Order: sequence, then C-alpha cells, then structure tokens
Amino acid sequence: MDTTFKDRFIAARKMSGLSLRELAERIGSQMSRQSLHKYELGESKPGSKTLIALANALSVSVDYFFIVPKENIELTEVDFRRYSTKLTKPMRESLAMKAKDAFERYNELENLLGINQIVSPFNFKQIIKSKDDAEKAAISLRLQWNLGNDPISDVVELLEDKGYKVIEISAPEGFDGMKASYKDKKLIVLRKIESGSDVVRKRFTALHELAHHNLNFSKDLDEKQREKLCHTFASAFLFPGEMARKEFDRERFHFYEKELIILKEKWGISIAALFARALDLGIISSYTFKMFHIEYRGRQYHKPDNEPGRFMSKEKPNRIEKLIFQGLAKGVLTLNEAAYFAGISGWEMRKQMSMMV
Repeated sequence: MDTTFKDRFIAARKMSGLSLRELAERIGSQMSRQSLHKYELGESKPGSKTLIALANALSVSVDYFFIVPKENIELTEVDFRRYSTKLTKPMRESLAMKAKDAFERYNELENLLGINQIVSPFNFKQIIKSKDDAEKAAISLRLQWNLGNDPISDVVELLEDKGYKVIEISAPEGFDGMKASYKDKKLIVLRKIESGSDVVRKRFTALHELAHHNLNFSKDLDEKQREKLCHTFASAFLFPGEMARKEFDRERFHFYEKELIILKEKWGISIAALFARALDLGIISSYTFKMFHIEYRGRQYHKPDNEPGRFMSKEKPNRIEKLIFQGLAKGVLTLNEAAYFAGISGWEMRKQMSMMV
C-alpha cells in the first residue's frame, strides 16, 4: 500500500503541476512541505482526513491514490507541437503525466474487453526534404485511406477509426498537442476546448501530430523546418491542392472576408491557413500574403477564438466512451469501473446511464 500511495501521489502532484511547496500552501496550515516530501519518499502515509485534503487539492478521488494500474506504462517518442515551447518544464511534465494517466485507463479498458485495434498503415517511404514532399505525402495518405478530395467532416473521428488513440486533456492555452507511442500504439494528445469554440486549430493540430508519427524527415532539417513541413502536410490534407486551385480564382484584385468564411466552413481550415496554403501553391504573391497578414492581425483575428466563421464538427474523441458503454452492456464493467475508465465520479457516470432497451 505504501508503494502504491507513494507512486500515485507523485503522479497526481505532477499532473497538477504543483511543487511540494505550492501544494502545501494550497492545503493550508494542516500540512507542511516536509510532510509531503516524506509521502513521496514512502517514509510515511497520510490519515483519512489528510487523504481527503490531498485529493481535493489535487483534483483526484481518494480512490485514485490506491489504484494499481494493470500495466506499467512508459510513453516513448513524446513530442510537443512547436507552439508548446511556451510551456515551462513543470507544465510539460504535468501534461505528459495527464496523457499517461488517460492512456493507462484507455489501454486497460481495451485489454479488459479483449480489443487490439490495429493502426491503419500510412506507407510513405520518401524522405521529407521540402514542401513538395510534404504535399505528396498528404496526397498519398488520402489515396491510401480512400478519402478522395472531399472535405474531412471530422478529423478526430477519422483518426480514431484508423486506430490512433486520440486523447483530450485539460491544458493551458500554450499547449496545442503532442504525440507519443506505447509499443505499437500511437497516441495523439489534444487540448480540451469548450463547447462552441473554434475547432479548426484542433483539426490542424491532430494532423500535425499525425505527420510527426509517420513522416521520415531529412536529418539535415532542424526542428523549426520539420514543424513547418508538418504544417504543410496538415494544410494539404485538409485542403488538397487540386481543390484549392479550383476554389481560388487567380484573376482577381481582392479577397472578401465572406468568401474566406465560406471556404473555412466548407473545408474546416482557418482563414490564416487558407492564405498560407494559397501562398504555398503560388496562387497569391508574397506581397498579397503580407498585406493579408497585416489586415488579419489588425482585426485581432489571430487571438484565440476571434477568427470569424465556425466549422460544424465536434472534433471530440468518443471511442473510449463507446467502449465503456459496450462493457456495461455486456456486463463486463461495474458502475464504479466504468466511472474509473471515464475519469469521472460514480454519480456522474450514473447520470449518463439512460437505458433504451
């Protein structure tokens, strides 16, 4: 029990992003930093009142401290999207721990239900050196997955159907996404956003992480160059070049906002990314792109959720929820087990269990 509590306490504290001193301050006078340090060393364990205080301060259930994961999971190939360099080291550690915790439950649920979902292949052996290479990779994937040139209605749903473990976690604005692996399983971790928020960045991030999982970059490229090529791949996958050239008429003098909103809401790609795409394809000049960029920022559209237009898609992973209710329907899971896998309380789980038949 001591070892279990020690490990789970450390995990919960890291997920919270709190130092021992900050945790002691949050709890108040009843707990010192030294006492908390002893818990992490396994030299002592808390009483029932202290356990409740710790659980409340760390936003976990009391049971969390004594749950032993069925499998000791260590994520590999962990990589944050470049935008996430704004995050501090403790924040990155917190996000990686949240992803690991969510995946532990996901993986255990699949094992319990006897499910071993295989990742659909993405075979593109060419070394990625340029934007043209990234463009070819996006075209190749659409062909391999039989997607044609139509808009992608829900990127997250598509990736889940193809075997990727898409996980949402609560995270600060500075975090967009990350990718990680465990054995032959590929994780794509996204920031949970509020209902009604613009989903286009989330779609783009999911495909950006897909590129990191699958593309083979030239060793001559630095990190910034690889990130830009992942952007190119995501844009090309969302808005194929053939369709972009049809949608944008080069014989024009102006671009009106309403037209750009229509394209955004059809293809599920931001207005900013639409213009970057047009530049990459030679549809507009660098001067036109510069003028657009000045106007875009002048209207404050670069700020979160300020860009006009909304793509009508949930972009929310739901596979684990479907598996939980399958487990309940088969009698494999109890209410408490279902709540644990869903990461919610038993009461919240019960409210969702409206049986039809």
